[in-house]
Amino acid sequence: MSNQHQTSAGERHRLEGPKNHYLSYIVSILLTMLAFAVVLYGGLDRTFIIIFIVGLGIVQILFQLAYWMHMKDRGHMFPIIGLAFGTFIALTVVAAAVFWMWW
Repeated sequence: MSNQHQTSAGERHRLEGPKNHYLSYIVSILLTMLAFAVVLYGGLDRTFIIIFIVGLGIVQILFQLAYWMHMKDRGHMFPIIGLAFGTFIALTVVAAAVFWMWW
């Protein structure tokens, strides 16, 4: 039984190859270049630029987690839960600090 699991996992990694890493790297470079291009253009509203760059950052984080950190594969539920909990705590701390400063 464990031999079948190892074979299928090894087969999946063998078939996946470096293609996904190359694709993820190219997408990350394109997202970074797009962020620089938006800032260099300069004719856009500042609020739009900030929201756009944050959106590109979120997309890049998801690509990094899925392809470089292999979070898309099976058996990574514990790290995903840990990252989600850490994100929740960080956002709570930031929201509390902003609320405390502006209250």
